[in-house]
Amino acid sequence: MTVSEMHYDFKKKLNKVDSQQNRNLLVPEIDCALNEAQELFIKMVAQPRQRSYLGFEKSQRSIDDIRTLVKSDVSVIITNSIAQLPEDYLFFLKSDVLMDKGECRNIKGRLYIRQHDDEFENSSFDKSSFEWRTVNCLFIDEGVKVFDDGTFTNKELILSYIRKPSYIHNANEFINGTYQLPSGTVLSGTNDCELPEHTHREIVDIAVTLVSGELLSSDYQVKLHKLNFNELK
Repeated sequence: MTVSEMHYDFKKKLNKVDSQQNRNLLVPEIDCALNEAQELFIKMVAQPRQRSYLGFEKSQRSIDDIRTLVKSDVSVIITNSIAQLPEDYLFFLKSDVLMDKGECRNIKGRLYIRQHDDEFENSSFDKSSFEWRTVNCLFIDEGVKVFDDGTFTNKELILSYIRKPSYIHNANEFINGTYQLPSGTVLSGTNDCELPEHTHREIVDIAVTLVSGELLSSDYQVKLHKLNFNELK
């Protein structure tokens, strides 16, 4: 679906076709709802917090739902034991790390995420090891902090991750074909949803449900039931 088609589908579902029981939302408001719905959809698939959800790579359907946002084998330089995450980074998938030790250069090891309260670097069994090709890391505000045992150097991450999607918008159908986001970004023209086509109607359904709840619509529970039913299919 194009963003214009998503807007049409949204309006149709929110207002029960011609009843117009809810006020007409402005283009920026619909765009905002679609993007919030897209964000929730991605989180539900990529990093679910509820055990009832499968999560990314637990089923082929989940992979297919957000495969367009997967970036693989992106090189990230490590400086002072910190690798700054790419600006479009959203969720971690996996990473290898290139290490140097003496004359051994660009040796590939696997990056392992540790808990902040672990004492992994004090353990002979758990600390980073060039010989075992394992490097521990922590995710901190500055990026990814990697560890070594003092005998080798971590040079570079080969990172695979889920990136942030671009902002869905239909500014072309707003006043003068443009509008400004609260962040100050000026939008013009259109930008379609980047997720696969088969996810678009579900994203619209989520957006409609969110707005119906905010508007205290009488059929909110019906829309919520439909959304829950779709998640099980």
